[in-house]
Amino acid sequence: MKNYWLIKSEPNTYSFEDLENEPDQTAEWDGVRNYQARNNMQKMRLGDELLFYYSNSKPRIIVGTVTVVKEAYPDHTSWDQNDIHFDEKSTPDNPRWFMVDIKVKEKFDIPIHVDELKQIPELENMVLFKNQRLSVQPVTKDEWDIIISFKS
Repeated sequence: MKNYWLIKSEPNTYSFEDLENEPDQTAEWDGVRNYQARNNMQKMRLGDELLFYYSNSKPRIIVGTVTVVKEAYPDHTSWDQNDIHFDEKSTPDNPRWFMVDIKVKEKFDIPIHVDELKQIPELENMVLFKNQRLSVQPVTKDEWDIIISFKS
């Protein structure tokens, strides 16, 4: 059974265009350092679909969708002392953090404005509107269908 998710990034940190420019439009989704977000990534399965969301832009927008092409595995950036995501408590023998690989599925011609989505009663319980700081979060199939219906 396919699951649906939302991942957050910032256009000045790692944009959808950066992902599009990766070899095979595929990249590791690394650097997540929140336990709940990590746990969500560990639940992801091949073929799950994700909304790619800019949370700190004005306006806040969903710019496209991506697909999980490799399930959760240890995030090697956590034990690299030269990486900004280094965590001294994480080791190759006892990894604390995980990542998945994602691949571009679709870039929206016109981004979906989150402020518009907030006006839809069926989305009022969406995790995005309840826990705005969570960088990897579940999306229900009904929420996904409503949001995707907005794309051009």
